[in-house]
Amino acid sequence: MAIHAVVWDVDDTLFDYSTADREGMRAHLVTEGLLDGHGSVERALVRWREITDAQWARFAAGEVDFETQRRDRTRVFLGRDLTDAEADDWFDRYLAHYEAAWALFPDVLPVLDALAASHRHAVLSNSSLTVQDRKLRVLGVHERFESILCAAELGVSKPEAAAFLAACDALGLAPHEVAYVGDHPEIDGRGAADAGLLSVWIDRPGGYATAVPPTGPHRIASLAELPSLLGADTRFGAPSTFG
Repeated sequence: MAIHAVVWDVDDTLFDYSTADREGMRAHLVTEGLLDGHGSVERALVRWREITDAQWARFAAGEVDFETQRRDRTRVFLGRDLTDAEADDWFDRYLAHYEAAWALFPDVLPVLDALAASHRHAVLSNSSLTVQDRKLRVLGVHERFESILCAAELGVSKPEAAAFLAACDALGLAPHEVAYVGDHPEIDGRGAADAGLLSVWIDRPGGYATAVPPTGPHRIASLAELPSLLGADTRFGAPSTFG
């Protein structure tokens, strides 16, 4: 069956989240005079991500609202009992550094251009629409997607099949008519494959290297490989480096 639409993950698929997170935190810690207290940027970033995951899980479960999870991330990271205003100010200063480092991967705009006439496009993210809608606007690609779905609003997250099927429903297409592209081999790759979509795992350098890739998803090293994988009528694309 022909593939009529591509549904995209955002962070570390379209948007270089890992670099922005690392460089933003580095600049923030230096500006705040906090770098020495964590030993290294890498150790600070590991702790920040662990705290972020824990607080985001509380938000996704409905235990706290969006603003509270941000404030609690700051309080736990600093180990201080901050007022809401103090926590908001600290987080806003971090965001300024983080957002200054925002960028798309260089293979994103070429593939979106190549597939613009042949395929419809949507987003399915495990984040929140509050976050991803603005991010896609700042990055200049929001209008490329006819639907943007996020786990916080859906009430279900990847790798649950219901999340992928919600994206298909939003497009009015059956799963076998939709491709999903994401960077995580299990959450994105296996999850989409199990839901019946054409699953494409973008295995970027420094990502989730695995000795034995999961069965189901097609593995590519660059989005330049995607049009040929989809059978798109374009001159853009390259043979898979994974064979």
